[in-house]
Amino acid sequence: MTEPVGEKGYAGDVTPEQAALWMASGEAVVVDIRSDAEREWVGYVPGAVAVPWKQWPGMVPNPAFDDGIRAAGEGKQKLVLLCRSGVRSIAAAKRATDLGFEAYNILEGFEGNADDQGHRGTIGGWRKRGLPWKQN
Repeated sequence: MTEPVGEKGYAGDVTPEQAALWMASGEAVVVDIRSDAEREWVGYVPGAVAVPWKQWPGMVPNPAFDDGIRAAGEGKQKLVLLCRSGVRSIAAAKRATDLGFEAYNILEGFEGNADDQGHRGTIGGWRKRGLPWKQN
């Protein structure tokens, strides 16, 4: 397993489109680090592995995160980490890198940044870019 760690402490940032291409080709695993509640209510990426970084209520750290990352990354060259807006996934990518994986942050996350009215899902993000997703 290669471990290119840049100045950021993880392999780097990729666009949602790049992450989707890597996932489709089998080159990488998308790891959705959002809470179970976020995935259930907002939507999820089919085929992504769910390994919450923090859990609701209280957004407390997930004590099983390391084990989940190890399981998700077993036999895979790259992990691309997805959160709501591309912020929590930076910390998670750093941790996955510490565990020995080639880990990337997905820019914009699933919902993108908030617009002028404070709404997500209108500016960037996996969902807004028309990439595969589902909602329960």
